[in-house]
Amino acid sequence: MDSDGSLPVRVSRRIDAPAAAIFQALADPTCHLALDGSGMLRGAVTQAAVTGVGDVFVMRMYYSAHGDYEMDNHVVEYEQDRRIGWEPVAGRGHPDADAPDARWGHRWSYDLVPDGPGATIVTESYDCSRIPADERESMDDGRIWIDSMRDTLRRLDELCTGRRDGAHAGRAGD
Repeated sequence: MDSDGSLPVRVSRRIDAPAAAIFQALADPTCHLALDGSGMLRGAVTQAAVTGVGDVFVMRMYYSAHGDYEMDNHVVEYEQDRRIGWEPVAGRGHPDADAPDARWGHRWSYDLVPDGPGATIVTESYDCSRIPADERESMDDGRIWIDSMRDTLRRLDELCTGRRDGAHAGRAGD
């Protein structure tokens, strides 16, 4: 728990694929459009896979209030086949791109825990605990993303297993 009492929002799903295959999809920005449960991604600018902390990958985005823009995602967590996380920064075309506080302090991350032979529990987390309280409140402390996160994990499952969601029960719980 963070010092202000808020917790990151987390959604988990059991995926019948090895952690290495799942990690490979998460580390490849060109896969993110297929995984996007928010509907905001438009494609990858960066074509190379993430290889460690300090990497930056750029994604094309769309949001009705901003139109088309880019987000520069700074990789802040990287443990091969176990954990990957990034902090988005307003990029080209975003109205906050030139603001001194363009790095808002929110973080997306994925934890991968093997669950028997060939299966993995994947937990997606959204942590907005370091952004201003009024912004956290406007997004219900990040809970507005829960449905999108569930959809992202469903899409990740389908990408890694080749099965549609109805073909098996994959949810590990929230």
